[in-house]
Amino acid sequence: MKFASAISERPAMADAVAEAADGLTITSPDLVVAFVSPHHAAAWPALPDLVGSRFPRATVFGCSGAGVIGAGREIEGRCALSLTAASLPGVHLMPMRFRPVVDDVEVPRNPAAFVILADPWSIDAEILLGALDAACPAVPKIGGVASGGTSPGSIALFLGSEVCRDGAVGMALSGDLGVDTVVAQGCRAVGRPMVVNRCQGNVILELDRKKPLQVLSELYASLEADDRELFHHSLHVGIEMDRARMTVEPGEFLMRNFIGVDPEEGSVIVGAPIEAWQVVQFFLRDAHAAEEELRSLLGRPRATPAGALLFSCLGRGQHFFGRADHDTDLFRRSVGPVPLGGFFCNGEIGPVGGRTFLHGYTSSFGLFRSAQVE
Repeated sequence: MKFASAISERPAMADAVAEAADGLTITSPDLVVAFVSPHHAAAWPALPDLVGSRFPRATVFGCSGAGVIGAGREIEGRCALSLTAASLPGVHLMPMRFRPVVDDVEVPRNPAAFVILADPWSIDAEILLGALDAACPAVPKIGGVASGGTSPGSIALFLGSEVCRDGAVGMALSGDLGVDTVVAQGCRAVGRPMVVNRCQGNVILELDRKKPLQVLSELYASLEADDRELFHHSLHVGIEMDRARMTVEPGEFLMRNFIGVDPEEGSVIVGAPIEAWQVVQFFLRDAHAAEEELRSLLGRPRATPAGALLFSCLGRGQHFFGRADHDTDLFRRSVGPVPLGGFFCNGEIGPVGGRTFLHGYTSSFGLFRSAQVE
């Protein structure tokens, strides 16, 4: 198994494909994943043929992105195209096309992983992910929602020779493949985990036998000045997903938005349904927390991958961290010189607590290796 990644900022699509293809070290890949900025929108229809002419054996897969990642670089707001090529002996590829209305999904036997790319307007990605989880509950699923457009039909999804403008596309991989996932949600815990005693929908009515508003007041009073400032605009709620676990670590919570409070009821409104007896904890999001979380997750022991894909939120990147290439630099320092491609998404797909979710403000990595490498 071998991966290679290259990127080009050439303004003409044909020139960009040629430069990126020349930068790849694989001459006859099985899969080429392409991410391309909206500066090339007029030439999007030509991309499958341009890539196919250089790599006739390869299945072309990818989408448009407002920011493009490749060859250890993150290019945001500028013209760019990245190609990530993979030679995958013993791996079977099954291209998948999902229409806007999700019915039953057809999946291959014994898949090892799914990569999903979705249109932001025409399909409910969370319904699609739920259907895939129901069909293949233990199989990792990663990906993202295409970006770089401002209205329905203004993005592109690439699948083989087809350029799609709605729904979603996917790649199911089976055979000699192992995929490890890293989902960095960019938050750090404050306070302590608490049990939801009473709730209704996405409203928490009682938390550790107290009014949630009282809990928030006590938490705010315990914070340092800098964290109090973050509390006003960067507060999130972490929700336990694996109910069978006796303890929950910070990286095992699903991050959802803190919507607000009802002062009369003393309740808290969360951006996701809550169930009684779930464990929740409050979190703060800032650049330092995001860096430390990603460093910790990437530093966990695992087999060195042959290649990787990164699906990062548009809310991360240079604007959030104050410099370019933050996540890709940290990946290289933590994992090594592994070929890495990807894009900046309108929503990131990745597993938390054994289920697959659509995230925000997240970097979701898929790390690809032979199943024989543990």
